[in-house]
Amino acid sequence: MRFSASAAPVGRRSVLSAAVAAGALAAMGAASSPAAALATTRASARRDVRVTVVARPSAETERLRLAQALRGSEFQPTGRYVPPGSALDLTVGPHDGPLPTLWIGAWDYYGEIKEPRRYPLTAGSNTVTDPHGGPAYLTLAGAGERAEVIFRSGSEAMPVFALGSTTEAGYQEMLDTSPGVPYVELHAPRTIMTLTREGALLHRGEDHGALLRLVEQIIDSAAAISGLDGSKPVHGRKAGPYHFTEVSEVPTGVGAYATHGYNGFPRAYLDRATTVEGLRTRGWGLYHELGHLHQQMAYKPGGLTEVTVNIYSLAAQRALGQPSNLLTVDPATGLTAFQTARAKFGTAGLTYEKSFGAYEKLVPLRQLELAFGDDFWPRLHRLVREENPQSDSTESAKRYRALATYSSRIAGYDLSEFFIGTWAFPIDATGRAELAALNLPAPPVDPSTLTD
Repeated sequence: MRFSASAAPVGRRSVLSAAVAAGALAAMGAASSPAAALATTRASARRDVRVTVVARPSAETERLRLAQALRGSEFQPTGRYVPPGSALDLTVGPHDGPLPTLWIGAWDYYGEIKEPRRYPLTAGSNTVTDPHGGPAYLTLAGAGERAEVIFRSGSEAMPVFALGSTTEAGYQEMLDTSPGVPYVELHAPRTIMTLTREGALLHRGEDHGALLRLVEQIIDSAAAISGLDGSKPVHGRKAGPYHFTEVSEVPTGVGAYATHGYNGFPRAYLDRATTVEGLRTRGWGLYHELGHLHQQMAYKPGGLTEVTVNIYSLAAQRALGQPSNLLTVDPATGLTAFQTARAKFGTAGLTYEKSFGAYEKLVPLRQLELAFGDDFWPRLHRLVREENPQSDSTESAKRYRALATYSSRIAGYDLSEFFIGTWAFPIDATGRAELAALNLPAPPVDPSTLTD
């Protein structure tokens, strides 16, 4: 079967509004023998490559199970690059019935070419010609069924560092012997990191095994605070990896972003996303964007999109042994976010959405953990998944009510005074009635007095 390019829809995005330092470093490394490198690349293009794809629940199925706002990635990487206009010859063998879908290209929401192209495959021979080219991925929706895809001609091997199976020396050799392949990938069980060749060469001297183990640790921290402990099927981890992608451009003032399927990082952010020390000590942007792919819908009104996401950012900081951003001293005031927020309590016209800064808005969410235990947010995530209350993104009042009522239920105390009296959350009359109907006692300690 032959295919030409077709577009897949792009989902609604959310972005991290943070300026990034501009600048790029000189690319390092070049093939020691261009002729030998070209011969190696052409040989790899001719060699049959067999890829077994295992069916997983679709990204949308997983989003609904996890009660989340954004879909995660459903891509299974192949390690193959398809040049623009190349006739890619494939043979598909469905072991168990379902047939896979091929995707070619890179994600780039603000770029000229915004998304990979989708090509459903048939059993037997397939020829696909994609006008733009790019990395090749496979998807197969299901529950463990298998299919085999044989890449016969029309693709080339990308430099790939796979955690646990690629040596650093082997990866460096791939970089040197594939000068004509414009993409590089780093793979781990829960990570796909797609970089341009130029982006990968900027920090080629890193320990890529250590880098991927660190990314996996950050992903694990987001899963832990999300209560993804496998205690019930609904609380299992997301199927497949998370996708981190170098993108060509972002709007002014945006350091990185999250949308359905992936996190996008411009080249200026790679010093934090693809270096061990940078990611460990200055990687808040990656922790934050990954957090967007864990946010639950039920208690995420528009005013909290950039707030509840940092539940996961703080969890990553704790997992990495970093001091909390909430304890950073503002040089203008000499105070932390805890202190500046407390000074506003009880002032005339106080409203949560308008009176507090970005980090100050995060303080009450941290105080719930300080008051009711490190398992507060994991328990709340699990309860939300089990009950899976429905609301539209326009129903901000309903979602604010859900935050207050679910928090009170998890705490076992009436948190009306905390949310409404102290922090001035916009809990409407219906929400106040719902809180009263829980008939819970007042907490023995006022959470708003607590600090790290």
